[in-house]
Amino acid sequence: MAYNEQLADRAREIIAATHADVVEKKMFGGLCFMVNDKMCVGVEQQRLMVRLDPEKYEEVIEMEGCKPMDFTGKIMKGYVFVDLEALNTHKKLDYWIQLALEFNKKAKASKKKTKS
Repeated sequence: MAYNEQLADRAREIIAATHADVVEKKMFGGLCFMVNDKMCVGVEQQRLMVRLDPEKYEEVIEMEGCKPMDFTGKIMKGYVFVDLEALNTHKKLDYWIQLALEFNKKAKASKKKTKS
């Protein structure tokens, strides 16, 4: 599955405005933006994956276009999907990316695999 390149460009522009340590990785059938070596947001064809503070989950899950992330069949409380239709303005997309960037400051990086 290809990711939405227009949404990726919009997300890239917002993230690059304030962060230099950004790596883009193709994963999960989409494009993931890693900020400071930590998963931040991901772009799929019709939605954005947002990593956010689990304490904000209940607050945001009721918002327009927001759905639980159940990528593995199990709901992951620190992650949500936001439908493309709910990201139709710069302000709306910026809101979700800023939530992810805010949490990124205190999120733990995943452990790097060591080569044997």
